[in-house]
Amino acid sequence: MSDIPMTSAAEPDGAPRIAVLDILRGLAILGILFMNINDMGQSLFASFDDIRHLGWSEADRIAWVCHEVFANGTARCLLEMLFGAGMVILTGRAAEAAGQYAVLGRYYLRNLILLAFGLIHVFILLWPGDILHTYGIAALIAFLFVQLPGEWLVVLGLNFAVLTFASGTSDYLAATQQRTAFAAVQTRQHGSLPLGAADRQVIAAQRKQEARRIENAHRMTTLVTAEDHARRGTTLEWARAQRNTFLTIEGYGLEMLFVWEAASTMLIGAGLFKLGVLQGQRSRAFYAALTLTGYAVGITLRAVSARQAVQFDAAPRIDDATAEVARLAMTLGHLGAVNWLVATAIGARLLRPFVAAGRTALTLYIAQTLICLWLLFPPFALHLYGRLNWAPLMLVALAVDVLLLWAANVYMRHFDIAPVEWAWRSIIEGRRLPWRRRAAPPLRATHRPR
Repeated sequence: MSDIPMTSAAEPDGAPRIAVLDILRGLAILGILFMNINDMGQSLFASFDDIRHLGWSEADRIAWVCHEVFANGTARCLLEMLFGAGMVILTGRAAEAAGQYAVLGRYYLRNLILLAFGLIHVFILLWPGDILHTYGIAALIAFLFVQLPGEWLVVLGLNFAVLTFASGTSDYLAATQQRTAFAAVQTRQHGSLPLGAADRQVIAAQRKQEARRIENAHRMTTLVTAEDHARRGTTLEWARAQRNTFLTIEGYGLEMLFVWEAASTMLIGAGLFKLGVLQGQRSRAFYAALTLTGYAVGITLRAVSARQAVQFDAAPRIDDATAEVARLAMTLGHLGAVNWLVATAIGARLLRPFVAAGRTALTLYIAQTLICLWLLFPPFALHLYGRLNWAPLMLVALAVDVLLLWAANVYMRHFDIAPVEWAWRSIIEGRRLPWRRRAAPPLRATHRPR
């Protein structure tokens, strides 16, 4: 039996805390720095271009493979699931004291304020990779389906994975077919055989595809070069470049894709919460099976994708079809592993410190930006931009996370709510919430089925 109670003391605004969800949230918010630090310490556009721009020594290769296979996108995915769970908790709590339209209005206000916080994060703190504004928008969409049963929420939430798999598979097969057809035409040319109209169409299609690939590569190289120059320049050039990076991403229409992904995963999280999966209400055998299945699917798909990526050629990649499936599978593997560990005495002791990180997640997210973007990598302060490769960047992320985890636990010994959370919830409540620690009520344990 875990020594971590399922339900912990409420926040100053009365919001309940579920310790297992706080652990998952704490792990996710600390884990997301491993995804962001390469975009903070080196060019963000390089992540869409040639990963060797961030170094490609043997240590860098190992760091990149671990990053790509075990971590990429999973912290974000887990946060989206937890956001969905919070949607169910918060709307259910509000419904006890208000009507349907009042609940709708309050929840929309909550997320519009989160959207505003995200835009401050982008345009004032200058982090173009912000997720808060995306989650604020996505939650407004996902909320419309929150009353559905858990099973239906999961099925509906899989729409992004299913559609991207179908579209990506179609594109992959078409690209593979084109590549095979062009190889056949080349064989005919080398054999001095006559070419027909169909062969000439294949050649024309290949030239068009190659021209498009060269154009895209040139565009990305230009963006990376300009970003590197600006982020090594003056403070004003750096600030302008950070804002322009965000606007460039928006100009590509990627925000719609990000919102779609987030809203879909929120629905999955809401469904898993209603089914008791997210918060540890299933048996240890269930979580063991979830862990093994999730990792088997996720690691296999991502290992294949990573192997294809490091070929650095123009061959079609299966990742276009399997990326979202692999992301969900790996995240479910992490989810199962954490819930399985929490049910053991040793696992519970190891994971207990992450409760504090989960309760201060929003503040830690902003703190990561302040430490990395405003201390380590700006054109002032330590001025380390571009000096660290993949492996050193991952080590820096680990060091920053250890520091933040320690700080979160020290802080929560004296206070009930973290600073950014306090500001957000005070605005929502329309009053200044207390934040110094009060006498805690007894914790209510919930027994976990075996």
